[in-house]
Amino acid sequence: MKILQVTPFFSPLMGGAAEVPYQVSKELVKRGHQVTVYTSDYKLTRDYIDSAPSVRVRPFKTWLSTASFYITPGMIKATSEEIRNFDVVHMNNYRTFQNIVFRHYAKKFGIPYILHAYGSAPRIISKQKLKLLYDKLWGYRILKDASRVIAAQLYEAGQYVGMGVDESKITLVPNGINIEEYEQLPKKNTFRKKYGITEEHMVLFLGRIHKIKGIDILVKAVAELVRDGKDIKLVIIGANDGYLPTLMELIRELKIEENITITGFVSSEMKKAAYVDADVYVLPSIYESFATTILEAAACGTPVIVTENCQIDYLVRKYFGLVSSHDEHGLKDAISNMLTNKKMRDKFGENGKVIVRENYTWSHTIETIENVYREVIKE
Repeated sequence: MKILQVTPFFSPLMGGAAEVPYQVSKELVKRGHQVTVYTSDYKLTRDYIDSAPSVRVRPFKTWLSTASFYITPGMIKATSEEIRNFDVVHMNNYRTFQNIVFRHYAKKFGIPYILHAYGSAPRIISKQKLKLLYDKLWGYRILKDASRVIAAQLYEAGQYVGMGVDESKITLVPNGINIEEYEQLPKKNTFRKKYGITEEHMVLFLGRIHKIKGIDILVKAVAELVRDGKDIKLVIIGANDGYLPTLMELIRELKIEENITITGFVSSEMKKAAYVDADVYVLPSIYESFATTILEAAACGTPVIVTENCQIDYLVRKYFGLVSSHDEHGLKDAISNMLTNKKMRDKFGENGKVIVRENYTWSHTIETIENVYREVIKE
């Protein structure tokens, strides 16, 4: 098949919403398909493109970036000329300039497209009026004309239904990871030595430094644990997505600078080293659809804590770790329970390795996506 992946950004600095189309594209090529990616040049890194040499990546100049909306006018002409060369279009994310362009030309030339929103369909958290405006002008039509929409889990499927999507058009496709990258893990203490972390309990957060990630309640929970006399180090790994100054101010107010290490963005190998050395990985998001970092931590044998706002909480509760209320007190109790019970940590760690390898790899995911492509092309 000739497959066109459309995404507003294609950079590891943008988190899972960029990582998924990157990994999906690489896996599709392994299976003999021709894959092209249309994207913006926003935070694009040459290394990222070079690490997927068989995928044709075509970046377009970002003329304006506002409210997480990346406008690439050059894509309009290219799409009108080239879209008929593809069998199917896979749109990644929902409220994007790119989806407006591709919905128009896909409909005009009869090319089927699927939409993969990554939990971004509901109008929640921020910019709700702008999201409503987008939906009225373009969004509802993008959803209506999609041959299929992909949901990571049942909760997201319900969100699509709430936006007017017929249930028959929804396909469940959980995220996965490239399990081959986790067959040989870094040696224990690699990360700790690099960042001067010794005997303290290491609590890890990894993701974009953005308000939606709920890092503030994690910092407050750690502050409470420090006041209770716990020897603890919170490690925050990820690129700044606008929230770092606010986070730094909070850390100073709580007077726990000595208990926090903020690394910024790190390499893939150092990220795995952090998982290996962490006593627990914590994801306290205000809202989260299906974070691949949970799967990454589990693949490294690291127990996980999420808040009840993470829609993958059912999976964590059953196999990987603990689920807390979305406040610093509940999170503090969950972290304390995990750190004081090594037997429980080891159990969650071993469970995670098995469950991820058996159920949440890209090889499982791609097979489902391939079938969706074939169905919509046939239709």
